[in-house]
Amino acid sequence: MHFSSLLSHTQFHFCFTFRIFNMVDSKQGLRKPVFTKVDQLRPGTSGHTITVKVVDTKMVMQRGRPDGPQSRQMRIAESFVGDETGVIILTARNDQVDLMKEGSTIILRNAKIDMFKGSMRLAVDKWGRIEVTEPATFTVKEDNNMSLIEYELVNVVVE
Repeated sequence: MHFSSLLSHTQFHFCFTFRIFNMVDSKQGLRKPVFTKVDQLRPGTSGHTITVKVVDTKMVMQRGRPDGPQSRQMRIAESFVGDETGVIILTARNDQVDLMKEGSTIILRNAKIDMFKGSMRLAVDKWGRIEVTEPATFTVKEDNNMSLIEYELVNVVVE
C-alpha cells in the first residue's frame, strides 16, 4: 500500500507541504561559526572553530604495520599549531596525522580541549572536522604557548 493512498489528497498535500516548510525552516536555523583565537582557549571547553597554522609535527605513536589494513593501524601525532595570539599542542589521530604538514593552514571545527598532565591539548574527535584551507596571512605568535600553562583541579567545599 502506498503512503499517499492512506491519506486523502488534501491531507497528503498538507503533510508534504508541512515537511518541506520545516526543512526550509531548519536550514535557516544554521548559524555562521564563531571563530576562536588560541589565547581564548580554556580547560574543559569544546565546540571551538579555529583557524591555525601547523608549526611543527612529531609522531608519538604508531601501531600496526604501515602496509597492513588501514583499520588496524593507530597513529598519534602531536602538532604545534597556532595563530597570531599564541600556540597550543594539537593531538592528531589516524587520518588527521596526514593533514598536519608544517606550514599548512587548517580549520578545526568542533574542537575541544583535553587535559594531559595538567596542561591543555587541542583535539578533534569524531564529532569534529579538520580541513586544510588557503594559507593564512597571520604570523604565529610562538612565545605564548598555551600548553605550557599548568592547571590544577581544586575541589571547593561549600559549607
